[in-house]
Amino acid sequence: MGDDLGDDWWEQKGNSDSPVGEESEEPEKQPTEQASPREKKGKKRKSVMENPVPVKKKTALKSQTECFMAQEKKEDEGEKKPKKKRKKKKKTITDVLATSDPKPGSPVDLQSLVLEHFKDKRSVIELEELKLQESCFVRSNDLTHSLSSYLKEICPKWAKVQKQHTEKSSVVLLIVCSAALRVIELIKQLTTFKGEAKVLKLFAKHIKVEEQVKLLQTGVTHIGVGTPGRLSALIEKEGLTLPPLRFLVLDWNWRDQKLRRMVDVPEVKGDLLKLLDMGILKGCREGKVKVGLF
Repeated sequence: MGDDLGDDWWEQKGNSDSPVGEESEEPEKQPTEQASPREKKGKKRKSVMENPVPVKKKTALKSQTECFMAQEKKEDEGEKKPKKKRKKKKKTITDVLATSDPKPGSPVDLQSLVLEHFKDKRSVIELEELKLQESCFVRSNDLTHSLSSYLKEICPKWAKVQKQHTEKSSVVLLIVCSAALRVIELIKQLTTFKGEAKVLKLFAKHIKVEEQVKLLQTGVTHIGVGTPGRLSALIEKEGLTLPPLRFLVLDWNWRDQKLRRMVDVPEVKGDLLKLLDMGILKGCREGKVKVGLF
């Protein structure tokens, strides 16, 4: 009996060392293997650091959005900034005349030019004396005439007037224009009108005043074509006398390359007004001189 009990005890002890006993021990080890929440977080961070996830796509998208946002900001800033106002260029005479239709000159234009120039230089009585009656003017050019056709209209008895003029240092017809080249051009246009009349060019370019005085003294000149500056100089030197003058024609409507008329150029306008004040306006008031605007 005692032996049987001893064998059983050893068998039971031996069975405890068997694999069955090992299975029973495993649940005891499990609690020690389970990690705390902090350890789990640490392990996760470590795994993330050891094996980083590629983020190329996210960074690309992020850079695109940043660029888009930067562009929007620039556009907003551009909209907020006030645009600089461009300075308007002052219109010149050329700009104004280029956009307007040319209008023929009239006696009123000449009257207003004279009065405007002398209003601060003359008394009220003297200004009244500068005013010209309508009878002082002949018909103005309506922009359809050549010089010859216009002169034939305003002076139909030219042949008779020409024969009656016999005084030296004077002319019976005076044509005033703005430049030397225009003088030559107008002289060419006189061929069908002048007949046997002598024509003299009276401008300052390449010709001295003394030479022109001699030319006027040597023979009878019927028509003078010149610039106001040189004509004034000849009158001052008594190389050109005004009593025989019967017709004064102003090249009023002609325009240069800059579309300026004779009265649009300050220097020429000043010389013209000086010329008119040297005895021509007086002759007009006395009924001796007729004025035409060509």
